[in-house]
Parts: sequence; C-alpha cells; structure tokens
Amino acid sequence: MSQSIHQATRRGVMAAGLGLAAAAATPFAQSAQASTKQPSSKGKDTMSSSTITTKDGTQIFYKDWGSRDAQPLVFHHGWPLSSDDWDAQMMFFLEKGYRVIAHDRRGHGRSSQTETGNEMDTYAADVADLAEHLDLKNAVHIGHSTGGGEVAHYVARAGKGRVAKAVLIGAVPPIMVKSDKNPGGLPIEVFDGFRAALLANRAQFFLDIPTGPFYGFNRPDAKVSQGVIRNWWRQGMMGGAKAHYDCIKAFSETDFTEDLQKIAVPTLVMHGEDDQIVPIADSALLSIKLLKHGTLKTYKGFPHGMATTHADVINADLLEFIKA
Repeated sequence: MSQSIHQATRRGVMAAGLGLAAAAATPFAQSAQASTKQPSSKGKDTMSSSTITTKDGTQIFYKDWGSRDAQPLVFHHGWPLSSDDWDAQMMFFLEKGYRVIAHDRRGHGRSSQTETGNEMDTYAADVADLAEHLDLKNAVHIGHSTGGGEVAHYVARAGKGRVAKAVLIGAVPPIMVKSDKNPGGLPIEVFDGFRAALLANRAQFFLDIPTGPFYGFNRPDAKVSQGVIRNWWRQGMMGGAKAHYDCIKAFSETDFTEDLQKIAVPTLVMHGEDDQIVPIADSALLSIKLLKHGTLKTYKGFPHGMATTHADVINADLLEFIKA
C-alpha cells in the first residue's frame, strides 16, 4: 500500500473514532444478503440455536444449522456485532451441505452483557467450550476483524483434530496499535477516540461507523445501503456498552504474533485493499509472513465489511479454499 493510501486510511479511522453527534435511530430488519433458495438440511438434529454456560456463568448464544454429519464451519464476528453478521455466509454454505455455526461473543448480541472477561484469552476459552460442547472436529474457523483475532488465538491452542483450516478476513492480527515494535500501527489516540465516542453517544457512534468507513460508504462511488447500515446498528446496540468498551483494547492491543507462528493448519488471509478500519499494510501483509501454511488473497477497492458488500465474491473464494 502506498504512503498516501496508508495516511488516508488512518484519517478515515480517526474520523470514525472521534465522530460525535446527537442522534439515534430505530432498529430495522436484517439486510437480505443470502440466497433465495431454500437451504437443504440433510442429516439429523438440524437448524437449532441455543446457549451454553461457561465456567464463569456467562451465557453464550450460538446458532448450529445443518447436518451433524457434515463438516463444520465456525464463524467468528467482528466488533461490536453478532453472529447475525454472517447471515450471507451461513445461508450460502448451508445450501452447499455444510454444518454452519456462529456464536455471539460474550458481551455482544444475545450473549450475557459481561462486565469481566472481555479479552482474548477468555474469548478463545469460550470458543473452546463451545467446540467441546458441540464436539466439533475437523472444523474450519472463519473470523472477521476482531473475530479473526479470536480465530488466531483459539486455533493456536486448539486440541488435536479440532481444526482443519482457518480463515482471517479483514482481521486485526498481528497487532493494530502503534509501538516501537510495530511502528506502522495506528496511534493509540485512534482507539482512545473510539472509546470517547462510545461513552459520549454509543447510538450515534454505531451509526457513524457503518455509514462511513466500515463498508466504504464514504467513498464517492459507493452504493450505499441503508438496510446494511441499520442492520449494523441493530447488532451493535444489542450488546453491552462495558463489553464493547473493553473489547476496543482487546482488538487493538493484543499481540497475535506468537499465535500466528503456532498455527499449523492451512490458513487463508483475505483482505480488502481499501480497508479503512484495519489497514492492510499493518495486518494481512504482516500476518502472511508469520504463518507456516498461509495463503494471501487481497481485493482491490474492497472495504472492511467486504463479506457483506461483496458476499458473492467472498463466498466463492471461501468455498474454493475449504474444498481444496
């Protein structure tokens, strides 16, 4: 990425982090991103949603659709969203005959609005509890943004036979915040701006992000979808303010370098070249150098939320990798 693009990326993130205004909106229905075909559900015990209780008493909501005999695909959402952000992927892969699973991270969506445990060690432990509860084996773990960090942290620690492959989409590893060891990172002031905006007016902040840099709707040629914006807002406002506040530190300051180095399974790194939230130069282009069996695929002009705005392209590439 050129210096001018990198600088523009930082300005876009800082604008989102510091943007404060007085307004709110009403929740709307989820955007229709999935295929209109009726999904097939072969096998037993299909199409369910439920909760598990972790060791600290947290209720983790999850969806588990498809045949229990099919290969499981586990989706990990970004901040501050929920498993609903994967609708386009879950419906697509369900139709292809896979078992699709997604959970709401603690403090997000329909899971408990936790005061504690809002950091990567606990996030990964919650995933391990879910994988054990569902007895998941040979699974493909797919994470977007913060969820990509969660995937890296979990997969690096997963028991033998649990994980077949991993996918990081617009993911935060190796580490986002700028430091002496990471001079190309984003200044801590960017993330302080996120925290300040969340405390001042979370409802407005959660409109500003999807309206602007998340989906690239601030670009001159963007095709803006109000449904997508409102669906992002709806998901964000379902979660807890304390958990969302803490998670900013988790996604920006956690160093995933050792996790990436430990991952032994094939890993696909997918990243939009116009990602204004997680700049590609300080994420995907560094992560691929740390992975033993990594494959990098970048997308010219694609935004951070490309799994929604370009679901057809992303789904096709995911399918190719999973089947390979």
